[in-house]
This record gives sequence, structure tokens and C-alpha cells, in this order.
Amino acid sequence: MTGIPNDLRLAEQFCDAILQVEDRQFPIHRIILCDCSTYFQALFVHQITKDKVFHITLMSPDIMQIIIEFAYTGSVTMTKDNVHELMVAAEMLNIIGIIQACSSFISEHLCLQNCIGIWHFTDICPSYELRCKAFHYIMVHFDRAINFKEYLQLSVHDLTEILGKDELNVKNERTVFDVILCWIAHIPKEREKHMAKLLSQVRLANTSIEYIENNVRTNQLVKLNPECQKIVNDSFKIMSSLTKRIPKPFTSCLSDTRARPRLPNSVIWVSGGKKETHASCDIEVYDHLVDRWISIKDKLRDSRAYHGTVFLDGYVYFVGGSKYMESLDSVVRLDLKTHSWQEMMYMHYRRCHLSVTVLNGFIYALGGLDDSFGLSTVERYCPKTNQWTLIAPMIEGRRSASCATLDGKIYICGGLNRRYSSRTAECYDPETNQWTLIAHMNMSRSQHRVVAYNDQIYAIGGLRNIYPLKCVETYMPKTNTWSMLCPMCIQRRNFCLEVIGDRFYVVGGSNFRSKSYNAEVYDPHTNSWCSISDSKMSYYGMSSCVVSGIPNMIDFSFPRDHLPDS
Repeated sequence: MTGIPNDLRLAEQFCDAILQVEDRQFPIHRIILCDCSTYFQALFVHQITKDKVFHITLMSPDIMQIIIEFAYTGSVTMTKDNVHELMVAAEMLNIIGIIQACSSFISEHLCLQNCIGIWHFTDICPSYELRCKAFHYIMVHFDRAINFKEYLQLSVHDLTEILGKDELNVKNERTVFDVILCWIAHIPKEREKHMAKLLSQVRLANTSIEYIENNVRTNQLVKLNPECQKIVNDSFKIMSSLTKRIPKPFTSCLSDTRARPRLPNSVIWVSGGKKETHASCDIEVYDHLVDRWISIKDKLRDSRAYHGTVFLDGYVYFVGGSKYMESLDSVVRLDLKTHSWQEMMYMHYRRCHLSVTVLNGFIYALGGLDDSFGLSTVERYCPKTNQWTLIAPMIEGRRSASCATLDGKIYICGGLNRRYSSRTAECYDPETNQWTLIAHMNMSRSQHRVVAYNDQIYAIGGLRNIYPLKCVETYMPKTNTWSMLCPMCIQRRNFCLEVIGDRFYVVGGSNFRSKSYNAEVYDPHTNSWCSISDSKMSYYGMSSCVVSGIPNMIDFSFPRDHLPDS
């Protein structure tokens, strides 16, 4: 409600009550505040005053001023300094609109320094949505949030709840053990008695025997506590059983809590591809923490092959591709929270065998094949406006190329230029809207894949004219040079490649003679490849992306309750 009623309030005309907060009085119209809050409805009905002055306690005059302005105008002014006080007051007065506005404001300003404090704040001022968002933020960013001292104020109950969650995102369980020691050391006399309770939340069987022997068992709090010693011994038994039963990598796949893997913060999505003579609708997800592939219930709305896939702000976008030998200009996205599909704005060009990437919140579609013509055109998609915009074209036309982003720029390498695989590569700077040629690759490549990692660009596999490749090379922008690395285990073209943490995961594709079920992983620190669990999809021309940090990751992870028993 705006306009005349607020003008009357400001002019103090026809006001039928006064709200007194400390030493300030606010002339108001009761009907306006009753429409805003059930608290005021009850106040004006049940409290009788001779002078029509109603005293409001437990809030400041400045907060009451904001509440009254909201009642009259529907808008609310808040800052980082007053939002918590305002939300508490709105909760007391049962003003839903302000509570929701404050909750959204606080959610937008969640950060490493305040996430634990905001989670605690929802104990005082209940907001289910805000509490869930704050807790999810803690889960995703735990390893960095503990660098701030907020967590030292957690109660043992709250810390136990956090450490016990499958969703807790930690690189390894050593971090969890270190957190417990720091928390206890903050107030040792009060907290040492909680050591066993907290140690039971550490997935010790997912560490190593050497770590437990040298760091856990030798700790004084563990040595002097029989319950802690039992936890350590039980973990040893599980680890010994696993070593005997499963003599291969990923031996931590147990449903037992002490060895139960946590949920991944990131999973690899593989979709579509060519199945026999037609495109597929299938979607498969790889859970790297347990080395398992799962087929999810969500299927592509339309079958696609040779398309592009990106993850952005809770959505997976499926861009272009081909269906029944026809190139597509359509784009659809899947809302991972609601599992619902949306059709987005079409691209300017039909594109299959295209390259896609995300940079600064925009989706880029580069090159590809428009039925019979290779493209040099590039377009950029803005999710906020649902519009595609043409930007500067590439220096060379490229289809069956691959691209990646690094340090605010897009690098695209190889591809088919007319009939031949190309060695050329170029770089796009969005600030100048210009493409620049960079050093040629050592090998000409098409139908290959490119990723960025550790300030370098990696080009992997593909075709050299008609010869499938397994060779790998890396580009260093600082020196503008390419260097050869350890090759893959098998030759591949039209495969999927993604990076999670410090590992490169490769799946699918073909080498002309056969499609590949085989998947493998590359360790850039040791420059070596090894096999992982095989994909169930034997397609080629699939597309992939990494999905990270979503609240419902459990929907897209291998069920922990279905892991083998110890």
C-alpha cells in the first residue's frame, strides 16, 4: 500500500493511534498496521488505552521506523548493520514480508566469516530456508570456514552434528581430526571429556594405517581414553578386512560409519551421445569418492549427440547438438532442485560438434557444424535475460574442437578446418572482444578434449586426420609453449573429460574399431594414468560437465546405504 495513506501518516492526518518506542512517538493508522501484522491486530483489539498510545518494547525506534514504513509502502530498507535486529523484531511482530526480505538479504551475504554465526542466529530467529542455506554453506565450505574462529564457539552438540554429516565437504578425514583438536584446545578443561564423542564422527577407516599410528593413536587425549582406543582398534579391523577383501583402489566403500565415504561435493554428468544409429536421452553420473556410475531418473528432454553441456547456478544446460542427422539450435536446462525442464532461447546458429564453456556467469557457444558448414561464429548467453548475443568470430572456423577457460580468457584448440585436423589454437579476451592466435599444438587434433588446470591448458586424445590418438600435451600461457605428457591408456575420440580436485577423468568415446566402456583417471602430479570403474554407457559423441555445490547432491550420488557391508 503506497501513496495517499503514507502521505497522511507523514502529515499526521487522521491518525488514530500512537506507537511509543522508548522516547519516540509514531502517529499511525491502526487499519494499516493491522493489515501488515497479526500482532498489531491483537494489540489494538485487546489493549485499551485512554490516550491511544501503545508502548512497544524490545526494539529500537529506528527499527520501528523501518517497520512502519514497510507497512505503508511495502518496501523495506536494511543494511548489514541492522538486518539481524530487524529480523528479530519482525519475528516478534509476526511480519512475514520483512522476515522473508531479511532472510533473503542475509542469504545473499553468506560468507566464510559469518556462515556459522548465521546458522546460530536461526536458533534465535527461526527461518527454515535461511537455516538450510547457512548449513549447506558450512557443509560446502567447511575446510575454509574453519580458518575463522567462529567455529570455536560451537557447542559439542552442534560440532558433532556438523562432523557427522555425509554432506561435509573435506578433502580428507585428517582435517576433521585436526578441527576436533583445535576445538578442544580452545577450552581444554571443559571440552576434553567430549573427545570420544567427537572422534566417533571421524571416518578413520578412510585415512591410512600410518596416519592413525603416527597422529591419532599417539595423541594424549586418545591414549588416555578407553573409548577412543576402541574406536581406533575398530577402525584398524575394518581397514584390514577391506585390504583382504578388495585388493584394488577405492577400498573405502563401506556402509559402516567409520568407513562410510562422505557425499561428493562434485559429480560428473555424462549425457546423450550416439547409440547405434540414433541419439540418446540417457544421463549417467560418476561419483568419484566411491568410484561408481549411476543412471539417474532424469532423462534428456530431447535426444542429443555432439552437443555441449555446462553447469551454472543450479542448472545443467544442454546446448545444440544433433538429432536425426540435423543440427540443433535449441537449448534446454534442467533445474536440479526441482528436477524440471525448461526450454531456453534458441541460438542464432544451428550447431553440432560445437564447443561450450562458462565465463563470468555467461555461457559461450563456439564454432561447430551447421548441417554442412563449419562455423567460426561465437555467441554468448545471458541467463538473466535469456538472450544470445553474437560476439567477435574466431580467426578460424572450427568444428569438433574443444575449449576451456583460464584466468578470465577462453582458449580453443584444434578441430576440423575443412577436412583436416588442425594444430592451431586461439584465445579470446572478453574485455576487448578479440581473438588472438597462440602457439600451435604439437599434434593436430579434432574430436579431442581440452581442460584447464593449475594455470595450464591440457589437450587430450582425439583424431589426427584419420588416426585416433592417446597422446596428451599441455600449454603454458606464460611461455606460449606446448609440452608432451604421459599418454592415455587407450586411444579415444569423441569422449568426455572433466576435472575434479586434482584428477582428470576420461570416459567413453571410440577408436573407430569399437566404442569404449573404459574410463581412466590422470594424476597431473605423477603424470600417470590408471583405470577406474567402467561407464555403463557405450556411446560416443556424449557431452559432460561437473555439477558442484548443490544442496541435494544426495539425489545424484551413489546411495551410501547401498555400499558393501564390512
